Amino acid sequence: MDAPPAQEDCAPYVQIAREFLALGLNVPEIIRADMERGFLLLSDLGPRQYLDELNESSVEDLYGAALEALLILQLLCKTDEIRLPPYDHALLMREMGLFGEWFVHKHLGITLTDDQSAQLTQICELLAASALEQPTVCVHRDYHSRNLMITQNNNPGILDFQDAVAGPLTYDLVSLLRDCYIAWPPAQVREWAIHYQRRALEAGLLTENNEAQFMRWFDWMGIQRHLKAIGIFARLSMRDGKPGYLKDIPRTLGYVVAVSRHYPELAPLNILLRDVIVPALANKAA
Repeated sequence: MDAPPAQEDCAPYVQIAREFLALGLNVPEIIRADMERGFLLLSDLGPRQYLDELNESSVEDLYGAALEALLILQLLCKTDEIRLPPYDHALLMREMGLFGEWFVHKHLGITLTDDQSAQLTQICELLAASALEQPTVCVHRDYHSRNLMITQNNNPGILDFQDAVAGPLTYDLVSLLRDCYIAWPPAQVREWAIHYQRRALEAGLLTENNEAQFMRWFDWMGIQRHLKAIGIFARLSMRDGKPGYLKDIPRTLGYVVAVSRHYPELAPLNILLRDVIVPALANKAA
């Protein structure tokens, strides 16, 4: 790894890598580190990315392994001991703000009315509140098919964990199951989510067996994450010259539309998407 200190601080990566490795997770081992010059010599987890090999035949085994690794991470990682920053209200809101700034305004060229802006802010407050009422665990923050590697032993290999925080239990779960890069049938996603809820109850991560509440947490956490991701995809295209991520926006936006339809509290978001955002995106793609 070549991470010039002026642009990148390797310290969080090194700290978290060593912590995760000690938990038994399959992350790159740091063989040598030159922090002053920003060089790390790491073990190699190989070339087999989850995204490239996920299909109907492989998904149960691959996701099964990923969910077991996630349970270990959430159960054993002591967020206070490694001093992970909190996934607090300010960070949650700042992330969702990327949707309005980079996707709606800059990418689509839409200026929301005062009422629309106020409604969007109110929805974001509801989503943040839902996230903050969940049990706090170690959150990888990008636990999805592009950061999981298929390995012969101790599958999966886990990458890109340097931005880990202490935050909501369902965040990494929805990152995996409602992946921005690959989609699965909603009924199957729900089945996986409820199975994980049961495992979390058995492990003591959850204290109350409330399936409806858990799925609400899961659904609303997904909307928060997907609003952020859509904003990031637009920013990657416009600011960083990486337009390839634009193709993932329709899938990601589709999650938000589909899920928000089922919650009356989120009706203003669903109406905004249905009547304004989705048609504008379609027109831009035409």
